[in-house]
Amino acid sequence: MPPTAEPRRTAPVGLVVKGIAGLRQSVPALLALIFVMRDEGPILWIALGAAVLVLAINFLVAWLQWHRLTFHVGEEDIRVESGILSRAARSVPYERIQDVSLEQGPLARIFGLVQVGFDTGAGGKDDLKLAFLTEDEGEELRELVRARKDGTAPVGEDGETAPQEAAPVLFAMGPSRVLTYGVFEFSLAVIAVLFAATQQFEFLLPFEIWDFDAWEERLAGPGAWLSGLGPTAQIVGGTIAATSLIAVGFATGIVRTALREWGFLLEKTAKGFRRRRGLLTRTDVVMPVHRVQAMRIGTRMVRRRFGWHGLKFVSLAQDSGSSSHVVAPFGKLDEIWPVAEVARFERPGENVAWQRASSAYRFDSMALAFAIPALIALAALAVTVAAPVDEVGYPVLALIPLALGAFLAAGQWIEWRNTLHATDARQILSRRGWLAPRIDIAPRVKLQSVDFRQGPLARWHGYGTLHLGVAGGKLEIPGVPEARAKELRRAVLDSIATTDFSELNEG
Repeated sequence: MPPTAEPRRTAPVGLVVKGIAGLRQSVPALLALIFVMRDEGPILWIALGAAVLVLAINFLVAWLQWHRLTFHVGEEDIRVESGILSRAARSVPYERIQDVSLEQGPLARIFGLVQVGFDTGAGGKDDLKLAFLTEDEGEELRELVRARKDGTAPVGEDGETAPQEAAPVLFAMGPSRVLTYGVFEFSLAVIAVLFAATQQFEFLLPFEIWDFDAWEERLAGPGAWLSGLGPTAQIVGGTIAATSLIAVGFATGIVRTALREWGFLLEKTAKGFRRRRGLLTRTDVVMPVHRVQAMRIGTRMVRRRFGWHGLKFVSLAQDSGSSSHVVAPFGKLDEIWPVAEVARFERPGENVAWQRASSAYRFDSMALAFAIPALIALAALAVTVAAPVDEVGYPVLALIPLALGAFLAAGQWIEWRNTLHATDARQILSRRGWLAPRIDIAPRVKLQSVDFRQGPLARWHGYGTLHLGVAGGKLEIPGVPEARAKELRRAVLDSIATTDFSELNEG
């Protein structure tokens, strides 16, 4: 897709996708109409007529939008004009485009179409999107934009995309890995959705679902024999219900994970990291290496016991509304660290001097965690002592909030034990968490700012929280002594002062 002077339109077959998608969004309204008109005539013909009418309106609106939307691929920018009655024109220079992504929903994949998204760094609705282009047009447009940013030529004299070399695979997940990942993504989201649906569409049901007296009346007849089976049957029934709930949770996690991560493939191309994933909605995102600002390796309480971790990159570009790009969602450390090293991060060596937060921070955190439960215990004890003699007092109840306070204080001590930071020749590293540990690493030369913040108590005891500004994210190190904070700030400024950023942004 070379630059031309003539404006272009998106693929006409995209009208079918938009029309059907509009019909899908109209399903709740159709259901409400059917419910209201159920006594007015043959319900089937009413439903069919309403569906045809909605489909016709959707196609008409989609055609008008398609006819009035044009885009122009220029030498310096991409210009999009849209609007049926009110016209809007938006021009985005190539140098302002952070990344170009391709996305295919289920219908779009059937017709060989893609939605091209231009990430301008503003995020959300301010980003530019073109729906729909053919797969070849989308790939050519993406290569053209990236080439314009880099000052290279992606197309030849015949206007065809230059051939690309095979990209090495950095990380991939097959069906068995995706299903294993889904097992660890236990979720009861389906139960929550069904609960919300019953609240939203309760008028469509023939009875009040939350009327427990009505349920008892229904069970009093055919279900009366259940109550006569005794406690054993009730326990068995409760066990079956709990097992069913657990099964739904695992099934939900597996389905959601498969829809999102199926066919996960991360490659290293000449333009950067290329990630493709998705079962129904397929996404294709490329992130230049030099735009990676920081990284995070994290895990969760259960999967940690089996050695599973995930890797995210913090980038200037957005990934589904988030600044963190998932590049290895579920893998072993021996699989994850090679990916991080391609992005120029270094694995912490044995000689890295990890440091904990100050002991004053530990004491203050534990004291604050214990203070509120202790006050509650004192109040309960005072009420018990002041009670009349003829009323029974329970001073032992004051021990409950004290036990809770001790538990919270112990949790703060464990958190302090597992909160460490370090610095090496190029990076600042932070480790946090006990049950779900994570490690954050940021190159010192890519930090935007170093901010040291202190509250009244922290200023009194000589420590504070170090906020390291990362483009697209943040990195915080709590409980840093003042002298250590000055040392880290000086190290960051020295790294920036001695770096040639023209070489840093290559590759």
